[in-house]
Amino acid sequence: MDIKKVFDNNREWVKAQLEKPDYFKNLAAGQAPEILYIGCSDSRVTAEELMGLQPGDVFVHRNIANMVPNTDLNVLSVINYAVQHLKVNHVVVCGHYNCGGVKAAMEQSDLGILNPWLKNVRDVYRIHRKELNAIEDPAVRYDRFVELNVQEQCINVIKAVEVQRAIIERNLTVHGWIFDVRSGKLIDLAIDFENITKNISDIYRIE
Repeated sequence: MDIKKVFDNNREWVKAQLEKPDYFKNLAAGQAPEILYIGCSDSRVTAEELMGLQPGDVFVHRNIANMVPNTDLNVLSVINYAVQHLKVNHVVVCGHYNCGGVKAAMEQSDLGILNPWLKNVRDVYRIHRKELNAIEDPAVRYDRFVELNVQEQCINVIKAVEVQRAIIERNLTVHGWIFDVRSGKLIDLAIDFENITKNISDIYRIE
């Protein structure tokens, strides 16, 4: 790709937006997104585009395998800002099938600097090892691992104090989704968080 093409595309985009009354004036006025989207850095998966939303509608954080590690100040700061200051009402963790990060975590390869990060994904496999090992078809096991990773990252989101408070104070909702790159469809995993977290809620709840 000729990187200059990006600037040509930008000029065309600006031209198109200028046809909309006060587009950039409204954009510069500030943001009030309803959704915090935590997704994968995969170049095939874009947040606003796959949801059909516009700039200003979604606060976005992306990393390898859409992780929410308990020790990652980056994602925890994003959650804090989005929930406590932007007052989002929905937090979405969106994984995707054919995720390279999840696939790498399923293998035994030494990936250097990626090893500490992938340990977080491998922890998900350890937690759900019995279910995953019972799946004979590797492709089906891979898809299920992607889904379970989303579930565990949603639980990590719920552990955050500001999220707990927002759930109580304004009924903030946490969602676990999958983007199927094979069909383009968004899938709501409809995770039963109340049932899943009932045995650990007292441990992480902050009064």
